[in-house]
Amino acid sequence: MDDLKSLGKSSEYEFSYNPAILETFENRHQSNDYRVKFNCPEFTSLCPITGQPDFAAIYISYIPDVKMVESKSLKLYLFSFRNHGGFHEDCVNLIMKDLIKLMEPRYIEVWGKFTPRGGISIDPYCNYGKPGTKFEAMAEYRLLNHDLSPEKIDNR
Repeated sequence: MDDLKSLGKSSEYEFSYNPAILETFENRHQSNDYRVKFNCPEFTSLCPITGQPDFAAIYISYIPDVKMVESKSLKLYLFSFRNHGGFHEDCVNLIMKDLIKLMEPRYIEVWGKFTPRGGISIDPYCNYGKPGTKFEAMAEYRLLNHDLSPEKIDNR
């Protein structure tokens, strides 16, 4: 853990999308399947057309393999979207793909619950399961059944 750059140090915020901020550490429980969930209720990005701010709660849930994302670096990474012009769907897919590239998790899902603008809210969901494993089937099942459960929305 000595190679972590941001943990325990003063935060330096970047205002442009930067996946290089993300850091990992070794999963000490690689023989277990377990979930790690991050709730990020103050995510912001910019509409790529109007430049107006978009606000969301971002939920990231993953089953680690060898590497895990360090939480402070994740916070700084999510903050780096502040001036990123991306549609809601683009933001959640970028987050997921960056985390897959970083950690190579067994399973991951990212769900954005964006606050309404113009009378409509958009809640994109994406997921991934490691190919050739039980997590690939899990990802397909969760994607196909994602909207079947009623949700409680408390960020709007």
